[in-house]
Amino acid sequence: MTYSKQQKLDRAGIWITTVCAIHCLLLPLILPLLALVGFSFLGEDLLENAILGISVVVGLTALIGGAKQHGKWSLLLPLLAGALIYSQRDVLGPWGEPVIIAVGAGLIIYAHISNLRRSRKLTASTSTPLAEAENI
Repeated sequence: MTYSKQQKLDRAGIWITTVCAIHCLLLPLILPLLALVGFSFLGEDLLENAILGISVVVGLTALIGGAKQHGKWSLLLPLLAGALIYSQRDVLGPWGEPVIIAVGAGLIIYAHISNLRRSRKLTASTSTPLAEAENI
């Protein structure tokens, strides 16, 4: 996987996770309004789980691609732990849900940012003047 593609996937993963977290946190406030305008399906668990699933697939693709380049396979741990924690958002009830969402989403975003940084460092170190001279 090219750095550019992996970078785009990491950024997409950050956005998907952030949107998912915002959706879950604001849903209790806006659900009555959504029902009034016919968008109550946005409050379904199926939609939330689908978004989380997409986030995990994008995350795995980006992090595996990055790990093949920089060798830091342990970045998969915060991604998977974050997804597992996030998937248990209903365990502590309505008061604990925001905390669980924040921790899970935070771990997923941390994994993506760390992957971006490691890949950027690797790309920067391989594009030194000496490396560029060897490619001529």
